[in-house]
Amino acid sequence: MADRPWRTLVELDAVYARSRRRSEARRGRVERRGTRVPPRARRAVVVAAVLFIPIAELQAPATSAGPRVRPKAKPVAASLRCPVPAQFRSAFAAAAAETGLPLPLLVSVAHVESEMNPDAVSPVGARGLLQLMPATAQELRLDPTLPHTNVLGGARYLRSMLDRFESADLALAAYNAGPTAVARAGGSPSAETSAYVAEVTARWRSLTGCT
Repeated sequence: MADRPWRTLVELDAVYARSRRRSEARRGRVERRGTRVPPRARRAVVVAAVLFIPIAELQAPATSAGPRVRPKAKPVAASLRCPVPAQFRSAFAAAAAETGLPLPLLVSVAHVESEMNPDAVSPVGARGLLQLMPATAQELRLDPTLPHTNVLGGARYLRSMLDRFESADLALAAYNAGPTAVARAGGSPSAETSAYVAEVTARWRSLTGCT
């Protein structure tokens, strides 16, 4: 994927989504076929069940208890499908909308950069959720200490790296190590940067519930 242009990455994500849906549909059909019970076996099961119903239950009036209600399945928490704290969701959604970046990508960068800590400060002075450098924030005329402008600044910077390198891997490498180092090396300038790119990409692909 290192040499794929950015304009195809959203299409690639859509292909992954369609593939997952087809796989789930196939698994569902297999399970339904595998659990089909022949008519004679079903009748035998019904007869056996009737024979073993307790007499007291058969004699109980129909109105002695209300209808049995099957417990509702607990929905999967939105925070598990898209792990963004509620107070930052609007900031990430707005930044994704403005820059055209996939929301899961921005969320993944934030998790790897700061573990979603708005007060994080790196040894070199990068700040906030997206670990925006003060010099970069100054160029973008944004305050890196405020979560919503920090996210917006990080998204704008990543967008500029994508436009420059036309590759998600190289853009993420430039976000981590700087565009000059990436241009000079023709790729990730270090094993640490390569690991960073791999971690962000893997997390991004796993966040199927972020939309």
